Amino acid sequence: MLEIGSRVPEVVLEDTDGQAVRLSDYRGRHAVLVFFMRSTTCPVCNGHVRDLVRRRDELAADNVQVLVAVPEDRQEAAAWKAKRQVPFTVLVGGTPHEMIGLSRKVFGSMQQSGSILVDSGGIVRHAHGATMPTGAYDKKGIAAAIEGLRTHA
Repeated sequence: MLEIGSRVPEVVLEDTDGQAVRLSDYRGRHAVLVFFMRSTTCPVCNGHVRDLVRRRDELAADNVQVLVAVPEDRQEAAAWKAKRQVPFTVLVGGTPHEMIGLSRKVFGSMQQSGSILVDSGGIVRHAHGATMPTGAYDKKGIAAAIEGLRTHA
């Protein structure tokens, strides 16, 4: 898992349109909140994404860009994004999860989920992961990290 206060590693990810996405693309412009879903079929994770969608105006007001990372391939993730009307960029494949240390756990049978918040300077301000999806969305921790961005702006 990434350490709070560390620089986010430079990696190239892929979205549902096949476009390259780099967290460094947001540097100097936005903070980035990446929510890592266990699976697009996980009802708990889908509930967390619905909450992020409900909060998108609030997050945008704090200059936070939301990305959702899923372990599925591009086609499956694109179908999920369209069906659920997810307005955020969706990152695909195992690479996003591996990037922050949320690779498969529990004898290789379960993808972890969690979130990271990276400030506009590329520094990790929040990092949280959980094996059980009920503990993956640390809403209070994310809010505290965003508050920290406001006080240090």
